[in-house]
Amino acid sequence: QVQLRESGGGSVQAGESLRLSCPVSGFTYPRSCVGWFRQVPGKEREPVATLYHEGGVTVYADSVKERFSISQDDAKSTLYLQMNSLKTEDTGIYYCAADTYCTNVGLKDDFGFWGRGTQVTVSA
Repeated sequence: QVQLRESGGGSVQAGESLRLSCPVSGFTYPRSCVGWFRQVPGKEREPVATLYHEGGVTVYADSVKERFSISQDDAKSTLYLQMNSLKTEDTGIYYCAADTYCTNVGLKDDFGFWGRGTQVTVSA
């Protein structure tokens, strides 16, 4: 079974930046899609950003628009989440996810393959 693994989490102060990474070399099909989720204490896991390979469409949760950016390298082997202007409410466990065949449904909330998560802590 394909296992994704995130890296790049850590502790920062509000206003600072972090970049998360996730190897996704097995998901390069034209209709593949990839995404990032987060889970804060006491809440369900929520989608943060989705990237559809067909058309290069990106979709973001309202709470992170203009601050976060989802991208991949040219070979589509690594998925990134650039997080700028971090806020304390961005604290949580961040997960990468991928699927081999996707229909554009906007911010996608279910995937077939998941990482184990990386902790992001933002302090005031």
